[in-house]
Amino acid sequence: MSYDYTYTDEEGSFLVKLARRAVEEYLSRNIVIDPPADTPSKLYAKSGVFVTLNKLVGGVKELRGCIGFPYPVYPLVEATIKAAIESAVGDPRFPPVDIDEVNYIVFEVSLLTPPEEVKVDNPRLLPSMIEIGRDGLIVQRGIYSGLLLPQVPVEQGWDQEEFLSYCCLKAGLPPDAWLLKNTRIYRFRAEIFEEEYPRGPIHRRSLR
Repeated sequence: MSYDYTYTDEEGSFLVKLARRAVEEYLSRNIVIDPPADTPSKLYAKSGVFVTLNKLVGGVKELRGCIGFPYPVYPLVEATIKAAIESAVGDPRFPPVDIDEVNYIVFEVSLLTPPEEVKVDNPRLLPSMIEIGRDGLIVQRGIYSGLLLPQVPVEQGWDQEEFLSYCCLKAGLPPDAWLLKNTRIYRFRAEIFEEEYPRGPIHRRSLR
C-alpha cells in the first residue's frame, strides 16, 4: 500500500498544537505525553518530521531549537512528540528552553517525504536536480551527515550550489564535498505548518 505523505490543514494544526503541548508538559511536569485519544488515524503512519522552535525577539524570529527524524521510523504522532521535546532540551547548539520562554516561542512542524538519493553521472549536474523552495537536502559521506530543511535556503537567499555547500558544512565536510566521488546527496520535500505567533493561529507555510 502506497502512502502519499500529504496532510490537511487540520492534521497540520493538530501536530503543531501537539508539539507545543508536549514541550509545555515536559518542561512543567517532566512528563512525556502519550498520543491524544483523538489523534487522526493517518498520523499513526510512520513518517519523518522536524520540529523547529523560533523565539520572537523584537518581532524577529531567532532559531531556538530544531530536531527531528528524517526517515519514517516512528509513527508520525509519536515522532512529533519526541522531536518537539528534543528541540526544546536536546539541541546541542542551544541551552535548554525554560518554561517561561515557551510564551515567546513560535512552533513549526515540517512533515517530510522519505529522502530519495539524487543520482547523476557528473556531480556538477547536481544543482540542476534541486529546486529551491521545494527540496530539502541530506549530504552523506562516510560517517558524516548533514540535513537542511527546504525552508532554509529560502530564508537565507541561497541558490542551488550554495544550498549544497552549506549542507556539506552542516555535515562537517568541506563546502565542495558534494563534487567528490562517494558523497551521497538525498532530497526530500516537506509540508510546513507554523503558528502565526505563540499559541496563535496555525497556517500552512508556502515557500514559493
